[in-house]
Amino acid sequence: MEYVTVIEQAADGSFSAYVPDLPGCVTCGDSLDEVRRLIDEAVHLHIESLRNHGEPVPLPATRTHTVHAA
Repeated sequence: MEYVTVIEQAADGSFSAYVPDLPGCVTCGDSLDEVRRLIDEAVHLHIESLRNHGEPVPLPATRTHTVHAA
């Protein structure tokens, strides 16, 4: 399964990331590389926790579309 992650940069230069299809699956980091690594880990741990607790794992449903504006 492939989940969309949203990465945002804060005014102070740090980054945060979340997964729309996995509520509560969030992380933050000081660099883009760090936040990417941490959100990958968070997704795996989040799904593992859901399974361990007998909860359903939501299927990926979020799609992306990029709009280029002048």
